[in-house]
Amino acid sequence: MSKKFWKNKQILITGIDGFVGSNLAKRLTGLGANVSGIIQKKKNSLLYFESIHKKCKLFKGEITNKSFIQNIINKNNFEIVFHLAAQVEVGVANKSPYKTWESNIRGTYTLLDSFNKNKKIKSIIVASSDKSYGSYPKQDLPYKENYSSRAIFPYDVSKACADMITKTYSSSLFNLPIITTRFANIYGPGQLHFSALIPDLVRSIIKNIPFIPRGDGKDIRDYVYIEDIIDLYLLLSSKLYKNKNLKGEIFNAGTNQPLTIKQIVKKIYNFKRKKKELDIILKKMKNKKTTGEIKYQFMDFSKLYKYFKWKPKFSFDETIQEVYDWYFNYLSNNK
Repeated sequence: MSKKFWKNKQILITGIDGFVGSNLAKRLTGLGANVSGIIQKKKNSLLYFESIHKKCKLFKGEITNKSFIQNIINKNNFEIVFHLAAQVEVGVANKSPYKTWESNIRGTYTLLDSFNKNKKIKSIIVASSDKSYGSYPKQDLPYKENYSSRAIFPYDVSKACADMITKTYSSSLFNLPIITTRFANIYGPGQLHFSALIPDLVRSIIKNIPFIPRGDGKDIRDYVYIEDIIDLYLLLSSKLYKNKNLKGEIFNAGTNQPLTIKQIVKKIYNFKRKKKELDIILKKMKNKKTTGEIKYQFMDFSKLYKYFKWKPKFSFDETIQEVYDWYFNYLSNNK
């Protein structure tokens, strides 16, 4: 990625203090971009843990507040936007759909409507999810970009609705330069939602506490490393900036190597040679059923490869050490 392109670019990242947002801000500030971000309130985040916030301009407020968003846009000359702000926890969405829908649906149309008729904006990337597709039979996977949504559960519905809103604003009626991304599960340094599988597993090992499985381990998922995702965000946003014909496009990204939850658990526990603890977890998994989650979720990167020759650089096995080391350092400093 050309550092020259990003030098002094005016960037807005919603959800800049989230897992992906923090890593994206870290990369962009390193490339010389002028990065601004919207936060709701200060929280545990890579953004502060690695002092990335000192290189950014932060605005504190609600993504659903139209006057707040409009005021920020009016006072800044943003060229590129990454809309990452969302309520991302499936369990929270199942318990509190209203809060999730407010953030993920209302937040999306509030932001996009605020950029309507804005002549300075050249590129908007809206982060959706593989979950927006809903549940498809295993034989119909990987998900393809032209699949219709079968979303039922609250989080999945919130992303599917946001996708429809994005489709409207990128249409010929409004002509906003938007690309929608639907990625598989993202993991890596800085992910501090410990309800997510990989942070929960690593924390359990480091702190020597029992890992509580939520199902029988047969559910299939795909995991993409954060550095691959940041590379992809920069690629897509710069391509859209230069080529408006990409507006309205949707791109899936996975590794083409889906894994069962049980395989993920085994890889991480075997990495630290925790055979006794692993055996206990596998026994607890037997006949345990999940509720409110899609059983099979994975996708490929065939469209991305066709358009841009993109493919992931990192495999799960070769990133385990780096992930473990980051969490060890973080948990040692945040007891």
